[in-house]
Amino acid sequence: MTPDLATPSRHRLDEDIFAMLIGTMLVSLGIVFYAHATLTTGSSAGLALLLQYATGLPFGWLFFAINLPFYVLAVLRMGWVFALKTIVCVALVSLFTAQIPHWLDISSIAPLFAALAGGGLMGLGILSLFRHKASVGGINILALYLQDNFGIRAGYFQLGVDAVIMVAALFVLPLDRVAYSLLGALVLNLIIATNHKPGRYVGFS
Repeated sequence: MTPDLATPSRHRLDEDIFAMLIGTMLVSLGIVFYAHATLTTGSSAGLALLLQYATGLPFGWLFFAINLPFYVLAVLRMGWVFALKTIVCVALVSLFTAQIPHWLDISSIAPLFAALAGGGLMGLGILSLFRHKASVGGINILALYLQDNFGIRAGYFQLGVDAVIMVAALFVLPLDRVAYSLLGALVLNLIIATNHKPGRYVGFS
């Protein structure tokens, strides 16, 4: 009998783990590109990058600390499974962003390439996590909750939040780096907006 491709299928545990590892690695690599080009992005990652540029503190520690309040929302609104997956993903991003510079030597990177490739990597990574009911915390949690409960597109909501972060970036980064960051944020959010729609993907965790 031919399986019904429209019938939702549950992800196995190993599939969730694999998606979380790949997704967080892609997000982390995109963040490393951004850090080397002195760019920023949206959500808690963008805020952590701005604070890193302003204070010199490590991105990983800032990223993990910023996400702490959002874990409460994750538990209350999305459930313990989602919250635990998100905590693991945030920890992995914090770890990978600290380790990738030891694994990969980037002596120079063009800001335009960093914006496009980094934004694309982060978008694909976040999409992978969304489809396995996980996230990298922050506004992603709120975006998923709004989409699941009110039909508001996660990508478009994040685009609005990212705009606010980009305004704040004007006080920290040169104007050209903010412009490149805006381009990267557009790429990231378009990937999510065009691919993460209700009914587009029928697998679930």
